[in-house]
Amino acid sequence: MNNNSIRWGLFDKQAFIVVFFFATIIAPSFSQSLTLNGYIKSLQSVVFYRVPPLTQSIMLNDQLLHNRLNLRYYPSDKWTLVAELRNRVFFGDQVRLDPGFIETLSRGSDDYLDLSAGYRNQKGYALHTTLDRLYADFASGNWEFRLGRQRINWGIGTTWNPNDIFNAYNFTDFDYEERPGSDAVRIRKYFGIASSLELAARAADDWASFSGALLLKMHSGTYDWQLLAGVAENHAVLGGGWAGNLGDASFKGELAWFLPLEDDGENSLAITMGLDYTFENQLYLNGGALFNSLGSSGDNNTADLFSLEISARNLYPYKYSLLIQAMYPITPLLNGGLILVYSPGKANALFLNPVLTWSIAENWDLDLVFQIFFRNEDIYRSPVQAGFLRTKWSF
Repeated sequence: MNNNSIRWGLFDKQAFIVVFFFATIIAPSFSQSLTLNGYIKSLQSVVFYRVPPLTQSIMLNDQLLHNRLNLRYYPSDKWTLVAELRNRVFFGDQVRLDPGFIETLSRGSDDYLDLSAGYRNQKGYALHTTLDRLYADFASGNWEFRLGRQRINWGIGTTWNPNDIFNAYNFTDFDYEERPGSDAVRIRKYFGIASSLELAARAADDWASFSGALLLKMHSGTYDWQLLAGVAENHAVLGGGWAGNLGDASFKGELAWFLPLEDDGENSLAITMGLDYTFENQLYLNGGALFNSLGSSGDNNTADLFSLEISARNLYPYKYSLLIQAMYPITPLLNGGLILVYSPGKANALFLNPVLTWSIAENWDLDLVFQIFFRNEDIYRSPVQAGFLRTKWSF
């Protein structure tokens, strides 16, 4: 159809087999061994975006209704089956102006399996649903085996995670708390205090999209350490990280070195570290830094900050970035926070992210979020300003 676009990837053959098998197992029993929870969110957004060479901003007004269902079934004390469904309804200017809106959403939601479905109308209305978790977990003694779409969280740092080679995420996407998953197999053996050896591999058709690695976690003194080695999207990777204390402050860091498996590739290095501390009055402060060898120290495009294709090799558009975060409970029910990220260089890029969170009632939250970006063009100004009002009910 000329005016509509439909993408029903959820019913591709391979995905249908997985979903049917999973549903067959859990459907017969609605007992204490099955749990269901989730939330419903409403997100109103207004974005002012200046497109060069225009001197005035374009305003984009959008709304999002977001429902999440988390289903867990425990057929025995060793098995856990998990399915988590993300359903979203969009309407507004971005849907109306972007013919590839559904394809962009699905590209960010799917991995090896195509577990999403979508519909878009040119009038500014779109539906999208995806299974971003679908796995079976078996645990016995010191062993754990997990197969399916899952989040493999190897990161230690608070904001940037070079060790998160399977499903890196963009911290500016504040509305996706669960973060993306991968279609993968993971085997873990626990031993000692906070120590384990883990093997994970993501399903892929070629080296360009395959990731597989070993992760060793150890505990020594007051610090947790980790080392990883493997392959990440056509690159050999060596990395590691730590988490411990400097005095009363928490001290964390990660680094990863990526070596291309093809001659025309480029070596890259990502290093991040940070300190965070909570005062007696509950003021929380977090400071961090990132070195990203693939980042730019020059004049990046404004859209890079919000549309950058995130990977563990390239977590932020700029080569050097410094972060300061503060959070404070103004009242027992009202919290305020601010994230500031500055990237020195020709652009002198500055990202500001003020947040207010109000607990309206039990299981009800109201958030007011702003994202403002400054950079040096012919003058120092802000080409992007965004405001968000979010209401959330959890069940």
